Amino acid sequence: MLYLANPSTAAIRDHIEKLSLAAIMSPAQGNRLPEAGWYAADNGCGPGKHGIGTGYPGDSAYLKFLMDLDEAEGGDRCDPDTWRCLFATAPDVVGDAKATLARSEYFLPLIRHYTRFPAALVGQDGLECLDVPWETFDAFFIGGSTAWKLGPAARRLVAQARERGLWVHMGRVNSEKRYRYAFEIGCDSADGTYLTFGPDANLPSVLAWQRGTDTQLPLWAAS
Repeated sequence: MLYLANPSTAAIRDHIEKLSLAAIMSPAQGNRLPEAGWYAADNGCGPGKHGIGTGYPGDSAYLKFLMDLDEAEGGDRCDPDTWRCLFATAPDVVGDAKATLARSEYFLPLIRHYTRFPAALVGQDGLECLDVPWETFDAFFIGGSTAWKLGPAARRLVAQARERGLWVHMGRVNSEKRYRYAFEIGCDSADGTYLTFGPDANLPSVLAWQRGTDTQLPLWAAS
């Protein structure tokens, strides 16, 4: 399972280019997109007024940010399946699935049409009680409160996403225990702040987490 990190140091960038990590890019981050390796784009929404964090620059600016990532790769995206982007998240509202669906509804097709990146819906608390528009996105990002993301509702949604062949990602993964849980329920990737606040010091731990799951069969595959 891939761990996504801010490409903030030479050591992390080296591991991204060697494919042992992947990069996660966001509007307020300020890091350069590595020239090689997988990456994903996150909107920067987070806890704050109305669930919108200070890292989100607004819809127009976020779309421009995504387009600039496209330009950094060389522009002409004739075949998105041959490029490096794992997913780009549509704007979300923390802890509120209904508001997130409303906010994402028009932005998911913008991601697909204008950037041709795989579009990701961020799952939030209560999504299990709503009609999920699976056909409108290509990746499922597990957000929401800690209790929700580690609970049975999110686990069932992960299984449904996998049945549809979608990439599944879990956010806020900052420990080996949570990394293993994400792997066991079938996630393809995870990210957190663990490498943001101690990049080179914590890097050996993350690489060890990955080695510890490399030879294990995830629960979804064993069932």
